[in-house]
Amino acid sequence: MFETDQRPSPTAVQARQREMAAEHILFQLVQHVEGQHPGLLDRIEASLDHLGDPAKDGTADDEAVREIARRFVASARKG
Repeated sequence: MFETDQRPSPTAVQARQREMAAEHILFQLVQHVEGQHPGLLDRIEASLDHLGDPAKDGTADDEAVREIARRFVASARKG
């Protein structure tokens, strides 16, 4: 269970909120452009091998970043 004394920092909360807002806007944009120019999602999907995690603190996980992108593309395809 989540303890109240282990709440995320305000900075972490703001980062999460920004991420959610940015993902929503990007998702809507990608769906709109794909509707106008079919093939965008195929092009994005084909580029995922070049996507990586630039972290320099030992937490980098290129495949985890690619998997998130794959799920995003799959979700955008479902509309």
